[in-house]
Amino acid sequence: MVAVALLSLLAVGIITFLKPRQYLSVATSVPASSVAADKSRIFNENIQALYSALGSPDDLDMILGTASLDTIYLSVTDQFNLFDHYKISNKDSAARTKAATRLKGNTKVMKSEYGELKVKVWDTDKSLAPQLANAIMDKLQSIHQNLQSAGNEATLMGLMSGKQKLQVQLDTTAINSSLQGQLQQYEKLIGEYQLMVDSKPPALIIVEKAKVSLRPDRPKRLQIMIATAVLSLLFALFAALVMQRSKTLPK
Repeated sequence: MVAVALLSLLAVGIITFLKPRQYLSVATSVPASSVAADKSRIFNENIQALYSALGSPDDLDMILGTASLDTIYLSVTDQFNLFDHYKISNKDSAARTKAATRLKGNTKVMKSEYGELKVKVWDTDKSLAPQLANAIMDKLQSIHQNLQSAGNEATLMGLMSGKQKLQVQLDTTAINSSLQGQLQQYEKLIGEYQLMVDSKPPALIIVEKAKVSLRPDRPKRLQIMIATAVLSLLFALFAALVMQRSKTLPK
């Protein structure tokens, strides 16, 4: 029994201590209200008072779906030149995908029990880990910020096109107070939508940027060694009981 336990501890210990230590950094944010991208929230005082600046935890579901895409990790791989960090020699498309896959494997994007979005990144470089976590959070922010603004941008383009057509009508006809009133209304709406497009309301509100961790998070060597010792002793005890039982059985 002792021999089995010692051999198990030795094998697991060698594997565990040969694995590089990884540091964990966590970036935290909460969802912003999707109503923030609606111009009525700013230009209508009654509507503005009805809605909070914060969204609901359900608003994070789409962001979690985006976090599973390779696009985020390919972009961060290029930004930090992770080929060199992961010691990938060939910098072709396959190597780029390999580096992004490794980053994705060391990353966990999750919704906490308190309705927060957490981006967790493990890395052997304790200074790089928070940079990667913050970069992934920023990419998620940028993508969904642009998605929210897409409707306002389309509306703005339509209003500008409509204004041009109305201006042509005014240039080719006599003075028309009705057309001039419509033109003023167009200009007002264009100004409002232009403000929304320029401001780009956030999709996420950053609560805490990722910071440098002073202690490695994995592998958890002590816990692994304790679990190995307990399991190996239980296995050895079970094997000894089976052997003892087989000896006492009548032949």
